[in-house]
Amino acid sequence: MEEKIVMNLTNEDNRTLGKSKKWLVFLIIGCVGFVVGVGLILGGLLMPREEVAVLTFPTIPSINATQQIYSPLTGEVLASESQVSAPTYCIQTPNGTDGARPQAGLNEAGVVFEAIAEAGITRFAAIYQNPQSAVIGPIRSLRLYYLEWDTPFDCTIVHAGGADDALAALRAGGYKDLTENYTYMYRGTYRNRLWNNLFTTASYLKQFSTDKGYNVSNVNGFKRMTPEESNREYIDNLAEEKLVITSPTTNNTSELAPRVSSVNLFFGNVPTYNVSYSYDLASNTYKRSYGNGNAHEVYACPAESLGERNPEDVCTLTQMSPKVVIAMVVSEKKAADNYHEDIQAIGSGNAYIFQNGLAIKGTWNKASRGDQIKFFDDNNNEIKLAPGQTFVSAIPAYGGVEY
Repeated sequence: MEEKIVMNLTNEDNRTLGKSKKWLVFLIIGCVGFVVGVGLILGGLLMPREEVAVLTFPTIPSINATQQIYSPLTGEVLASESQVSAPTYCIQTPNGTDGARPQAGLNEAGVVFEAIAEAGITRFAAIYQNPQSAVIGPIRSLRLYYLEWDTPFDCTIVHAGGADDALAALRAGGYKDLTENYTYMYRGTYRNRLWNNLFTTASYLKQFSTDKGYNVSNVNGFKRMTPEESNREYIDNLAEEKLVITSPTTNNTSELAPRVSSVNLFFGNVPTYNVSYSYDLASNTYKRSYGNGNAHEVYACPAESLGERNPEDVCTLTQMSPKVVIAMVVSEKKAADNYHEDIQAIGSGNAYIFQNGLAIKGTWNKASRGDQIKFFDDNNNEIKLAPGQTFVSAIPAYGGVEY
């Protein structure tokens, strides 16, 4: 009996001792965990940290609903409804090294087509609506492919003669035509211009439209984003990766929005007619230079009538900096005269669109002379262009595009 009681007491003591050991173990583990946690926190606070650049995102500008009138030429906001249908002018502008540079007023053109005119020398079809510049030019001769690019903009074709096929199409097509005419044009006197000295003014162009009754243009422009859409795309692309992920992805997100800092376009083997663009993040523009490294500067002229003046006397130089750069790969060969170019402006081909820091590889398609060019991505979705000045370069298949 006595032994039994002793046994009962011993079991009770063992249970009590076991409980004490468990609490002790829990206490030790808790203390160790607390110490480790505190150590990690202090280590994180005390260890040196890698510096991280702070990126300040620009504010998306708001536009009053009553002001949301967009230019059919550039996609930019216009001040009034009347400007939407204002007359447009397609001015054939040289780009040779024989006195054509620097051009005057080219910074005001909403769309500029660029292609080889002859002997590897490029020329522009510069399209203006609501021009203000005191001097615009020089003005040179017309080519058929420029006329085909000009047609959808319903513009007055401003030129000084042209290739036979271009002039025949101009006469047959019933175009608004302003060829070399000293009522609405004048010759500059700056000696280095040589034969590239034919200019006009915004006032002369408007006077021509008034005199001829060409007071309205029905512009069929490119498909454009709204300024808000474009700014949102631009801001999104400031980050290497998207900041908001709404669904899982196995894609490499660093490739979803490629940032392109430079673009090189090759028309041929002569550097002075090739082109390079340097993307400027702050202004969201593409600063244009020639392939030899010289900036493509033009004369920005006052928005007033100054009479028949040399741009060198009344204007200041500025670098061309379009918002959108497009390279269209075209079929190109020598024309029948073995001097001018024969460019396939109607049809389709590969295209490269550079805007908002992005490079989009796709295709272009132009169904007829009167149809506007459309651009498509790899999924055959039509690409909306950002608002602003747009340079479209027709790169021959033997040329090249690098970025």
